[in-house]
Amino acid sequence: MFNLAETTAGARFRARRSRPWPCYTGAMARPEITAEGLRVAIGFPSAVMLVIGGIVGVGIFVNPAVVARGLHSPGLVLAAWGLGGLIALLGAFVYAELAARIPATGGEYVYLRDTYGPLAGFLYGWTTLLVVQAGGMAAVAIIFARNLDVLVGGGLSEPAVVVAALAALAAVNCLGVRSGNWVQTSLGALRVMAIGAIIVAGLLLVPHAGAVSPAAAPATGLLKTFGAAMIPVVFSYGGWQTANFVAGEIKDPARNLARALVAGVIAVVALYLLVNIACLRALGVEALGRTPTPASDVLQHTIGSAGARLAAAAIALSAIAFMSQSILTGPRVSFAMARDGLFFRKVAELGETSRAPAIAIVLQAVWTGVLALSGSYEQILSYVIAMNFLFFGLSASCLFILRRRQRSAGPAEVEAGFRVPGHPWTTGLFILACIVVIAASFWAYPINSLIGYAILLLGVPPYLYWRNRSR
Repeated sequence: MFNLAETTAGARFRARRSRPWPCYTGAMARPEITAEGLRVAIGFPSAVMLVIGGIVGVGIFVNPAVVARGLHSPGLVLAAWGLGGLIALLGAFVYAELAARIPATGGEYVYLRDTYGPLAGFLYGWTTLLVVQAGGMAAVAIIFARNLDVLVGGGLSEPAVVVAALAALAAVNCLGVRSGNWVQTSLGALRVMAIGAIIVAGLLLVPHAGAVSPAAAPATGLLKTFGAAMIPVVFSYGGWQTANFVAGEIKDPARNLARALVAGVIAVVALYLLVNIACLRALGVEALGRTPTPASDVLQHTIGSAGARLAAAAIALSAIAFMSQSILTGPRVSFAMARDGLFFRKVAELGETSRAPAIAIVLQAVWTGVLALSGSYEQILSYVIAMNFLFFGLSASCLFILRRRQRSAGPAEVEAGFRVPGHPWTTGLFILACIVVIAASFWAYPINSLIGYAILLLGVPPYLYWRNRSR
């Protein structure tokens, strides 16, 4: 289905696999089934909601206070969120062209594998499964359980809610991409409406809290403080890349996914800036920095004591929507690794009728549940930023190599449907931003960043084991 330029290393790697995969059946000849055996069922509107759903989690309900606590200035707070949005938009441009060039399931795993070889792809998939996706989902699952408990008035068992939510989402997605996508899109739309209610309350229904202008911090101290404040900002903006995981299941992915990435990120940037403006207007920068629950405070200023329960409902809805998007997209990376012989073979199997990677989905849900119930997810989350932006930068660098290969292939090579505006300068700027974020994470959290890279390197022995087995 995909006629793509690949690296010699990647082509050699796949050529070594002569064994047929169990997911290959005669049904693959049908136009709605991809070359990987997956069902094509996601249209452009749903792809946009996938992008938004991958970015907007529960962080936007908490992180405005974290950023205000460190910066103490409305202008600096909005500058931090605006800069984070610019970085995300540059990343969306890069990933839009990557999706147009390589519209295959697996996202960054495929880009890194085909550009730098299977080891780079495997290390990305390794950290995605163990840390990035599962750790983020585990944290959000706990937040969902706690806010649902507040919403119903107490008495719920947190572990039981976590297990039930993960089991329900896994079951829906095992039925097929259509059912999983429908649930994800519906929950995502409701989440945007809930955040919209907070924006309306802060901008229109609450009296202006007034402004405070504290003394400016020394330039050196301000630089470090601003860099530390950018960590929760870029964490809140992360996740646009997860839509690329299901590229093979999107209708006309070279066109629709590229457009969805740009449209979705722009929508989230606007949403985040409006949330911060609403919180600053309703609470003021000092009060915003002091509260651990900015969304609840804004709604309480509007409707009184019921605001806390309404905020809990909004956070719980946002949490379950994020989990739904993650359980839909994340398992596709493990599936792609297994198809290449770099993971457990069973993970590459698809349901005969659902055409969904059910074993990969169950694996993601089970590991997420283990992290959530063990309580180790908070520590794992602190490792995410340095590793995430390492792979963002590496994936962006793939564009330089892919374009050079395209030029070397001659005029017969088909142009990508989307091209990064301003490349190579904008792509280089995004890579530079990734380097700065990695440096800031080491500066602010040196031990956790080093542990994150240690987890990354621990993936080398499993890679060597599976590579030898695949041979």
